[in-house]
Formats: sequence, C-alpha cells, structure tokens
Amino acid sequence: MTWLAPLPVIIPLLAAGLAVALGRRPNLQRLIARAALTASLAVAVVLIIAVDKAPIVVEVGGWAAPIGIALVIDRLSALMLAISVAVTLAVLVYSGAQGVADKGEGAPVSVYYPTFLVLSAGVSNAFITGDLFNLYVGFEILLASSFVLITLGGTRDRIRAGTIYVIVSVLSSLIFLTALALVYAATGTVNMAQLAIRLPQLDGGVQLVLHVMLLIAFGIKAAVFPLSAWLPDSYPTAPAPVTAVFAGLLTKVGVYAIIRTEVLLFPGGRLDTVLMWVALVTMVVGILGAVAQDDIKRMLSFTLLSHIGFMVWGVAMSSNMGLSAAIFYVVHHITAQTALFLVAGLIENLGGTTSLTRLGSLARVAPVLAIMFFIAAMNLAGIPPMTGFLGKVGLLQAASDSGSTLAWTLVAGGLVTSLLTLYAMTKAWNMAFWQEAENPPAPRRLPRSMVGAAGGLVAMSLALAAVAGPLIAYTDRAARDLRVRTPYIEAVLPDGEHPPVLYNDPWGVDDASD
Repeated sequence: MTWLAPLPVIIPLLAAGLAVALGRRPNLQRLIARAALTASLAVAVVLIIAVDKAPIVVEVGGWAAPIGIALVIDRLSALMLAISVAVTLAVLVYSGAQGVADKGEGAPVSVYYPTFLVLSAGVSNAFITGDLFNLYVGFEILLASSFVLITLGGTRDRIRAGTIYVIVSVLSSLIFLTALALVYAATGTVNMAQLAIRLPQLDGGVQLVLHVMLLIAFGIKAAVFPLSAWLPDSYPTAPAPVTAVFAGLLTKVGVYAIIRTEVLLFPGGRLDTVLMWVALVTMVVGILGAVAQDDIKRMLSFTLLSHIGFMVWGVAMSSNMGLSAAIFYVVHHITAQTALFLVAGLIENLGGTTSLTRLGSLARVAPVLAIMFFIAAMNLAGIPPMTGFLGKVGLLQAASDSGSTLAWTLVAGGLVTSLLTLYAMTKAWNMAFWQEAENPPAPRRLPRSMVGAAGGLVAMSLALAAVAGPLIAYTDRAARDLRVRTPYIEAVLPDGEHPPVLYNDPWGVDDASD
C-alpha cells in the first residue's frame, strides 16, 4: 500500500502539466482535471481503510528518515485527505458549469484548471508530509496557486483582495520559515517524528519561543483571532468556486498544522489556556461580525472565522474527546461551509447579487435552492441530528469533563455562538428566499452541474450524519494515537531513537484511554 501514498500529490501535478499543454482545449482540460481528482479520491478512500491498522510511511527518493523527506499517512491525515479531495472535486465540477453559464469574467480561463490541480496537490502534500520543511513547501504551493485563483478576471476588487491575501500569506510564511530555521538550529532536524523526541529535551524558554512562532504562523493561515482580519475582505470578491474551496480547505490546512504540532511536537498543553481564550474570542467576534452583514458572502466569511474557534476549542481541551471532536468538526465544517458558498454562488447566478437587501422571492423561483441553503445553514448552526450538532456535543462534553471555569466559559461562548449562527442563517434565508422582492428574478433553469455539485455536498453532509457512529469511532482512534504519539514515531523511525515514557508527558499511554 505504500505506493499509493504519494499519488494524491503526483496525480494532480501530472494532470496539471498535461492541462497546461492543452491550454486551448478547455473541454479536455476539464475532463483531465475531473479524472485526476476522481482517481485521487479513490486512492484517499483506500488509504483511510489501510491506515486504520497502522500508519503508512514513504521515504521519498529512498532516503530514510530523518535524513530524507518522509510522507506519513495516519488516520488524521487520511481522513483530511479524503474529505479535501472530495470537496475539491465537487467544486471543480461546479466551476466548469459556472464557466459555461457566466461567459464573462467568472468563466475559467486556460490557467484555471492547471492552477486548481496544483492547489489540490499542495493541500494533499500538506496533509501527508512528515517533515516541517515539506509542510512549508506545501503552504507555498497553496500561496502561489491561490493567488492566481483569487485574482481570476483581473478586476480591481479581486486584485486588491489578492494583494492583501498575498501580503498576509507571505508574512505568515516568513514567520514559519524563521521558526523552521530556529527549530533546525536547536534540534538538528525538521523531521516531525524526530522533533517529537528532541524538542522536549530543550530548555523550556527555547521550547516556548519555537512553540509560539509556529502557532502564530499557523494561526494566520487558520484565521484565528486576532490574526484573521484579512479574510473577510479577501474571500468574498473571488469567483464563487474559488471562494468555496478557499473557505472549505485553506483555513483547515492551518487548523491541521495546529493539531499536528500541538499534539505531536508540543504535548502537555503548555499553551492550552491561551488557546482557550483564542477559541472563545474567535467564536464570539466572528459571529458578531456575521450578524452585522447584509451580504451573503461576507456573512459566510465571518461565520467561517467564528467556527474556526470551535476547532481550536477541541485542541485546547487536551483530552481524547476534545481532540476527536475537533477532528470531527473539521470534517463537518469543510463540507457544510463549502456547500453554503456554492449555494451562495447559485443565488448570485440567479438573482444577480448576494446582497440580502436586494434579494427576495427566491423560494418561489428556485425552491430546490431554498431547500439546499436551509439544510446546509441549519447544519452549520448545529441543529440536531446533523453533524454540526454532533461535533458541538462532543466539544461540550469535553469541556464539561474538564470542569475548569474557563472550559465552562467556552461552553457558554459556544452556545451563544451557535444561537447567533442560527439567527444569522435564518435572517439570510428569510431575506433571500422568503421576503417579497420588488423585482423578483424570472424563473429559469440553473446549470445542472452547478446544482448537482452543490446538492452533492449538501447530501454528503447529511450522509456524514448518517454514518456518524463509525466516523466518530474513527476520529476517537485517531485522537488516541495522536496523543500517545508512539504509533507515529515508531512508524517513521522504526530503528531510531524513541522517547523514554514520553518524557513524563501528562498525555502518556495510560491517559490515552480516557
């Protein structure tokens, strides 16, 4: 099975090169892109099953870790890989149809499909790498491809938003690169399995500096407060498919990096209190921003910020249940948030705008669209029995098990955020679909592929709720192994150094069964 591990990176990159060569054949580009992502999705599904027994490790170029670059797929990375490729494929199908529908600035140009495939390869590389420098490379691939996508059409607003996005991303990359240099200087390695052994041996002050620098770099990419001011102005101006894939995936790569480094490299919860406060403020500030918006895309951008706080909350709990709930919530949010942005694109296609003050009567014009938005919105708000509700229940239980005052404060903040999310979503649905418009759009058939892709993601979010039992059991096993750390370390360094009793780590093996 090891030969399968690099394919989610290799297949899109090869397909991107072929798509560039076929720049004047958009239909062939689209076919190649869809085939490549379909093949990557099939590989990712196989990997989810395979790594449930043991992590899969591939030594790139035959150079053994820690000298060479290792690709490591465990339960967490396999799950993130599968859900990300599935969502990317749905957005790709949607975007091809939008190009046919728009015939204007929103239409994909010849560089769109190659860039989209490179973006998918960068996301996959970030999820499966076992090396901090290769993680940095993955982020840079994302930066280069996302700048092209966010400025498609070359309008003034998109160039301005893209410039802000790139400046912030470059700043984050510089912090990450500086942290990498310091990590290597202090430990002599950037292999994450070896870092898990050597970092706890460093002076506490040095550990803290490295920990904070990495957390800031990943916090900017994940858009946690107060490092999130760039996002609401950057995402809404891009074409709907680009906004959808950015909202669904790019911030989650930052969240994934936080989970991986917090649990594997810096166990013990030294900054848990800080992360709890960050989670609380991110949730509350983000949702207050969403409530104040009268544009669907901007409202969804603020809800995106808000719900990143739920994921950080789970990481900060320092327990199996909290970490499992965080992983489950990431999976939920990728599907629900992407579906909402795709439906917002359909609303814009039908009504000519995403301004809630100018929309109305869409329930009569497009009842299927109204149903799709309602289901995805209620899922995001956490209405039972959907995945948003199940993820929040796990977080609430983890916080109640902690019993600290700050944990209960997070519970209160999470409940308030959920209620305000419900209010914002209900207001948006009422204004766009239920209220009477002065000049309602004429009924017309939306492109089937666009409706099918958006509806497919909505159906996928419902399917995840239907299989929530096995999925939560999988995330529980992923959280257990992440916190024990030894399965990951021994898979990468089977004949190398190993941590003696995890250096008295309070997240030791005995605690991992809680």
